[in-house]
Amino acid sequence: MVQITISEKITQACPDVHILAITCNIHNTPSDPQLWEEITQAEQEFRKQYQLSDINKIPAIQATRQAYKRLGKDPNRYRPSSEALCRRILRELPLYRIDTLVDLVNLISIKSGYSIGAFDRDKIEGDQIILGVGEAGELYRGIGRGELNIEGLPVYRDRIGGIGTPTSDEERTKIEISTERLLMIINGYSGLPGLEETGRWTAQLLRRYVSADNLEGFIISGVDQMKISL
Repeated sequence: MVQITISEKITQACPDVHILAITCNIHNTPSDPQLWEEITQAEQEFRKQYQLSDINKIPAIQATRQAYKRLGKDPNRYRPSSEALCRRILRELPLYRIDTLVDLVNLISIKSGYSIGAFDRDKIEGDQIILGVGEAGELYRGIGRGELNIEGLPVYRDRIGGIGTPTSDEERTKIEISTERLLMIINGYSGLPGLEETGRWTAQLLRRYVSADNLEGFIISGVDQMKISL
């Protein structure tokens, strides 16, 4: 497991933050019809349960938006990825089909409200990742978004720079069909409740759809780290 630490800037602004990091070996595929049946069902259930005005009240989304505000970022201009997905569903827009692993991550995000980073472990530089705050002028290429202004956003950095924010992951470490080792980070700005349960469900999906093995999971806060059974 790569070592992940949370900076003091983050813990001061967001004292309840807990992140769940999962690593595993996987076999990615272009698409999976059974997974898309699950995604379609999740979309239908979401439309029955929520209206656009309800999205910001989902605890995990609400907490991530509050984290943005505390760090000086407008969450209406730079929406957390989970919120963007949920809004897309309620606007009757089709979800993007990328590949099985990315589609699976989107399903988890829709059903849990967590913004999730998914990275090719072999593209991460070094054995340490630090969750800090984006700085003015920091170079960051969001996947499919071009250069992204991450000043004031929570950002994960490896040895050479940013790899992920709750709004968008970075092109440099993105998941591809060829990805064999996964690092997934589930951002729990709403605290610990629900995070471990989401991790276990995530592990089930990873085993079912991308043949995951050697799964390890750790819940990390500003003060400690706890290994969990997946």
